Amino acid sequence: MKKSIKLVAVLVALAMLALVAFTGCGNQPSGDNAEEPSTDAPQAAALNIGVIQYISHPSLDNCYAGIKEALETAYGENVNIDFQIGSDSSADADCASYAKAMVAKNYDMIIAIATPAAISAYAATEGTDIPVIFCSVSDPVAAKLVNTLDAPGGNCTGTSDVLDLEDQLELILTLQPEAKTVGILYTTSEVNSISNLEVFREVCAAKGVTVEASGVQSASDIPAAANALAAKVDCINNFTDNNVVNNLSVVLDAAANAGIPVYGSEIEQVKNGCLGSVSIDYVAVGRMTGEMAAEVLNGADITAMAVKTVSDSTPVINTEVLAALGIELPAALADAETVVTNK
Repeated sequence: MKKSIKLVAVLVALAMLALVAFTGCGNQPSGDNAEEPSTDAPQAAALNIGVIQYISHPSLDNCYAGIKEALETAYGENVNIDFQIGSDSSADADCASYAKAMVAKNYDMIIAIATPAAISAYAATEGTDIPVIFCSVSDPVAAKLVNTLDAPGGNCTGTSDVLDLEDQLELILTLQPEAKTVGILYTTSEVNSISNLEVFREVCAAKGVTVEASGVQSASDIPAAANALAAKVDCINNFTDNNVVNNLSVVLDAAANAGIPVYGSEIEQVKNGCLGSVSIDYVAVGRMTGEMAAEVLNGADITAMAVKTVSDSTPVINTEVLAALGIELPAALADAETVVTNK
């Protein structure tokens, strides 16, 4: 009898517990107010990427546009881009400061646009595991950013804008068949310009053309150097020298006073008043750089990732400058892209 009573008591207790549980379920919100259990996978932490651009001029601005596009395509809103740009008067010091700050914040990566910015980023990340991807560095080996183009060997790789200097000279001689002397204004601390100058001398020598080069150290040297150079050459050719490009209007004024043209290294310089250029697409260079950055962030071995060189280029002619100089467009350049000067 006692066992039966105990059994009944247990059954009653279980029934009461079931009733409480059922009542609790009935008190849960329903419809729009119901709290559904989350089925979303945990969101990965946003990537923090620092981008350092040496200075602002159209070529480098186009590089950043391409980089930003590629990163946002790869990661959408899951990437934070800290974009910093050097000022004209203190770009080297600015880039070094930006790079050190990004390292202190332990960013996932630093992308550097132009050689001086890349050198600063590379120096700041020494001894860390923060990768550096450079953009638009013409000679990364001479800049000591990589061991070789095929096997960088360190925590740094990127894109190189290789100017087609043979085609550039061909463009000059097509527009000015009688040209005998080409002037080059370059910054003595810009390793890309020094490398390009060596190659251009060889290219010109093979065609019987003389190169008259004038080196400057800073923007303040450019007016006098440009005027002196313009007085003794048939034209001036510009590389991707950041200091010179940033002061292109000064060079153009000196050339105009001497009645000679200036040739640029890409389309934006032609739009700003150069006669022509065999032009590289710098938005495409930036996009390629951003895609390489995404590969490294996704696990690719940066030490074995070859530098990607961009040399594909197309001729661009400024028709307003052409008319002002009294030059007719040669048949050989009939298919060249044409632009007018930015107003």
